[in-house]
Order: sequence, then structure tokens, then C-alpha cells
Amino acid sequence: MSTSPFPMFRLVFACYFSILLLLLLVVSTSMRTISAATTEKGCTRTYKKFIKSACNSTTYPKICYKALSPNAPAIKTDPYKLCNIALSVTLNATSKASSSIHSLSKLKGLSPSEKEIIGDCAETTDDAIYELQNSLKALANLQGSDRKAEEMSDLNTWVSAALTDEYTCTDEFEGQKVRKAVKNTINKSVLFLAKLTSNCLALSKLLD
Repeated sequence: MSTSPFPMFRLVFACYFSILLLLLLVVSTSMRTISAATTEKGCTRTYKKFIKSACNSTTYPKICYKALSPNAPAIKTDPYKLCNIALSVTLNATSKASSSIHSLSKLKGLSPSEKEIIGDCAETTDDAIYELQNSLKALANLQGSDRKAEEMSDLNTWVSAALTDEYTCTDEFEGQKVRKAVKNTINKSVLFLAKLTSNCLALSKLLD
């Protein structure tokens, strides 16, 4: 008795059809992944263009862009997020500088003038931390506020105060004999902070 070929044909067809469906699923998934990656890249480029344009309005655009561009996905094209992250980056850098300056006070053989300068710089840098923290609070209050002019004034006052304190630290060196290691360590960190803070002040104008 002969065996019908149709059951075997149906089995082979079913196997090929299953493989075809699997291949289509894999291709479809890959295409969606590629499409999503392409879209994400395009968005990131747009976000970075926004940051670059904003940073071009600052005194130190290269420092601004270098500090903020890694946060492009979080900032997007939102000026509030831009200012928030700029202030947060500056606050973080100020905290690190404060630790660095405080550690200088442990150096052996410091002269009385060096001890005084380091102490004053540590104090003004700590003040800048407090002022930057308050600037972040003012920024948080600003969004959606019906007292925008007052909140903007508070924000700029706090950021300006931080900038003044940073420059006060470096002014301490005038007319003083200070070893190079101490002067370089303080200048390197504090002058960088002043540039970051100055940029924050410029970026806050985008909120007007």
C-alpha cells in the first residue's frame, strides 16, 4: 500500500513557514532597533546643538560646552534643565575645590601668611557652596512662579555672590609671598570655578 506524500509535504511546508516567520521577526526587530538608535542619535545631535548655541552666549563657551554636552540627553532643549545642570556641575566642582583647599592647610612648614590665605580661601569657597545651593533653590522656585522677576533676581544674586567669593579667594595672593605649590593649586581650582560660575550667570539670561 502506497503512502500519501501530502502529510510529509505539509510538515516540510510548516517547518519552512516557521523559519520564514522567525527570520521576519528577527529582521523586524533589528530594523526597529536600528531605527530607534538612528532616532536617538539624531535627537542627541539636536540637543548638543542647543547646548552649543546656549554656550556661545557665555564668556567661556568651550568650558561651558565641555561641562554640559555629556548631559545632553537630560537637558534636551529645556533652558531650565540647562541652567539646573550647569549650576549642579558648578556646585560639584566647588565642593571638590573646597576639599582640595582644606587639604592644603595640612601642609607642613606653612608661613603665617600662607595659613591665612588658605583659611580665607577655604571660607570663601565654602560660602560659594552655600550660595550655589541657594541658587538651585531659587531656580526651582522660578519655574512656574507668578513672581518670576523676584525669583530671577534671587537666582542672579546668589550666583553673583558665589562668583564674588571665588574671586575674593584669588585676590588674597596680591602682595603676599606664597609658595608656588599653594598658589597654583588654589588658582587652578578657583579660577576654573569662577569660569563655570560666570557661565551660569550668562545662561540664566535664557530664562528671561
